[in-house]
Amino acid sequence: MNTLIDKYNIPGPRYTSYPTVPFWDESAFSADLWKESVKVSFNESNQSEGISIYIHLPFCEQLCTFCACHKRITKQHSVETPYLQSVLKEWDLYVDLFKSKAGSIKSEDAPTLQNSNTATPKIKELHLGGGTPTFFSPENLKILLEGIFSKAIIAENPEFSFEGHPNNTTREHLQTLYDLGFRRCSFGVQDYDFTVQKAINRIQPFENVEKVTQWAREIGYTSVSHDLVFGLPHQTWEKMEHTIRKTMELKPDRLAFYSYAHVPWIKGVGQRGFDENDLPSGEEKRKLYENGKQLLEKLGYREVGMDHFSLEHDDLYQSMINGKIHRNFMGYSSSKTQLMIGLGMSAISDSWYAFAQNEKTVEEYQKRVEEGEIPVFRGHILNSEDLIIRKHILNLMCQLETSWSEGNFVPEIAESIEKLKEMESDGLVEISDNHIKITENGRAFTRNVAMTLDLRMLRNKPETRIFSMTV
Repeated sequence: MNTLIDKYNIPGPRYTSYPTVPFWDESAFSADLWKESVKVSFNESNQSEGISIYIHLPFCEQLCTFCACHKRITKQHSVETPYLQSVLKEWDLYVDLFKSKAGSIKSEDAPTLQNSNTATPKIKELHLGGGTPTFFSPENLKILLEGIFSKAIIAENPEFSFEGHPNNTTREHLQTLYDLGFRRCSFGVQDYDFTVQKAINRIQPFENVEKVTQWAREIGYTSVSHDLVFGLPHQTWEKMEHTIRKTMELKPDRLAFYSYAHVPWIKGVGQRGFDENDLPSGEEKRKLYENGKQLLEKLGYREVGMDHFSLEHDDLYQSMINGKIHRNFMGYSSSKTQLMIGLGMSAISDSWYAFAQNEKTVEEYQKRVEEGEIPVFRGHILNSEDLIIRKHILNLMCQLETSWSEGNFVPEIAESIEKLKEMESDGLVEISDNHIKITENGRAFTRNVAMTLDLRMLRNKPETRIFSMTV
């Protein structure tokens, strides 16, 4: 394994989209094309499956130095109301867009359709991310969500989830969101060792995590998730094992076991709050994952896709078994919608035919919304080749295998298969007629396998490092 780590531990995307953001063709993107793609996607899919909404709530009271998210550090809670008002205004802009007739986004893969019988959005999936969603008061979260729901209908068996900080999530937060239909919550744990917590400026005792987990279960949440991170400064296997065993005392339904993405050249001073020599080496970091995986599986968890584990009763595992698991900018989910609307500063939306990202500062985001504009500033319109490659990479990330036929094949895939033959000799994939399958040993290198099909990246290899390491 160490030889394989040395060979394949290279910078690579996490594939929450294809094409990945650095390879979007922004020159061919416009806000008008984005809006047309949304109308087409809404007409095609709203009635049958509903839509997903991601709401980015960017505020945090303190900076965690491992975090690569778009956030705003402040202790001034007066920012809550103006920001939520902007999010609701942005939602109104999309609701108005849903009511208008679809034109064309100049893609043979996205046919022009007229409005369906109803222009009312049907919300199937909703996620509050950040930042720290529980920075906002329960009262303000209720105002936000009731404002969203007042312009929509709720699909049958919706999946509503939020990210909570164990230090500031109150029982009132949990009860308020439960009453609004939330049944899944995730809490960022990262590591229970004090030395590691101090290095990443994330001090939170086990008792805080235990308290919010117990509250969630008492209230009735059906899925509680904890986020753990391996590869943090000062981490050793002994410390990681301690964290996992402490986590098992609470037995969360799901676990995200993320690889720390060290990208200070992108995120700047926030990720330089410790000496890089304090980070585990590639071999040490992989040991944290492999040992952690073995221990989690011994304790009853099943690996799902990449970086995720769940108990067998959880919807995430069941969706994988049933072939329904999906992956997008919100990560893995047990349900899929064609259209995902991202609301808030820096949020990314996905119409399947196009991607768009909102303005990345609070001020510019709010300014654009106040001017009556959907506040996107960049994006990508997928062509027919993109749509084919997107499906294959999505299959690999979700089901660890993909197949192709005349209808979903592009000539350059044949060149990719040649590159995969070396991975096959290394025991990472199995290749048969029109089929690629990632082996159990290859799970750790899923990103590397997907990279061989990433035609956008292969044609435009970055001159500088833009991704975290794959291992």
